[in-house]
Amino acid sequence: MKSATAIPIPARGNNHQVHSTTGEIPALRFARALSSGNSLFRPFSIPKPYSSPEDIFCLRETRIINGYGRISLFNHEIRVANVPLRQEVDVHLVPDPGRNIMQVRIWFQDVLAHSVDLPLEGFRVHF
Repeated sequence: MKSATAIPIPARGNNHQVHSTTGEIPALRFARALSSGNSLFRPFSIPKPYSSPEDIFCLRETRIINGYGRISLFNHEIRVANVPLRQEVDVHLVPDPGRNIMQVRIWFQDVLAHSVDLPLEGFRVHF
């Protein structure tokens, strides 16, 4: 006796099974919505002032430039030359486990003021 080929549940639900409420196959309904422009999907664009997706999909902190023109971040002292003293900066943390570094991007008034790569060890992030 030959067994029928089993279709995985997601493939069957999306490509073959008629939806009980809409009366349509979901994959066909979605394709028709895309072709007619009736979809909420939009092309990805990076909002200004950012130039990289890493500034959007990152961990964020804020710090204040101390009297010596530095910020302290996880036991690292980082010199930030282009920012006035005692001003608040946005710190974007981008981990790169492949290279074992943490890219630190420091933004002041929507301008990238400084960027530095630090060793990944010692960074502890709590959610």
